[in-house]
Amino acid sequence: MSALPTGPRASELSKTPADATPSRSAGPRRRTGPARPAVLAAQLGLAVLLVAGWEAGSRTGVVDPFFFSSPAAVAGRIGEWLGSGEIAGHLLTTLLEAALALVIGGVLGLAIGFLLARARTLAAVLDPYIKVLNALPRVVLAPIFLLWFGLGIWSKVAFGVTLVFFIVFFNTYQGVREVDRVLVDNARMLGAKESQLIRHVLLPSAMSWIFSSLHTSVGFAIVGAVVGEYLGASEGMGYLIAQAEGTFDTTGVFAGMAVLSVVVVVIDLLVNRVERRLLRWQPARERAHG
Repeated sequence: MSALPTGPRASELSKTPADATPSRSAGPRRRTGPARPAVLAAQLGLAVLLVAGWEAGSRTGVVDPFFFSSPAAVAGRIGEWLGSGEIAGHLLTTLLEAALALVIGGVLGLAIGFLLARARTLAAVLDPYIKVLNALPRVVLAPIFLLWFGLGIWSKVAFGVTLVFFIVFFNTYQGVREVDRVLVDNARMLGAKESQLIRHVLLPSAMSWIFSSLHTSVGFAIVGAVVGEYLGASEGMGYLIAQAEGTFDTTGVFAGMAVLSVVVVVIDLLVNRVERRLLRWQPARERAHG
């Protein structure tokens, strides 16, 4: 077997195309995606266009205000609610139910997802049962929870947990299963215990999957709370919307939906900020695709 070349000739052979053109690879990478201000401007522009079209349609009779109300009427109703303070108690009740459902469902989904991702035999045994439970229509469970927990907040929390749990569970399970086996094996060779492996390897690697599930879970937690209130409650945004619907008050229905939409957007922005801080160690491209 011939000896490997050494000296200047060896360094020339070891050069890669990237080494041959340092000027192109030097410096920070250019962003290939659209600029954030342009995206934000386009989003706001689309919202203004939709609202203006809705208002114009209501004023000209193209859209029947009895069935669809109008943005001006909806804004006026929200202003009345804020001025009288009527909406504060309903909104706080819904947010409390959604927060409890998100925390309980998220913790259960995270813990059980980690457990089954690490215990392959147990995951195989429980696989058909998890699929059956996930396939159950959640709306069917809401009246049962009302019978079990009453008209208070816990029936809505239980309903929200059933929505949040499976989203977090499947993302956590898949995220842990997708962790690079080389990293796991290297950590074990260095003497890492299971708790250290979870903290320093598995959890950081699966964090993108977990936050991806949280973006969806926030909306589903609020949906669970509102649907539960809609079916039976004495307060909350779902109760407020049900009362408006019972009197054919479409303005009240759309006003309630508008308030919930704003709340979901604000919470999602907060989750985005927390995600960026916790995943600061990841490359930007990996975070975008995560």
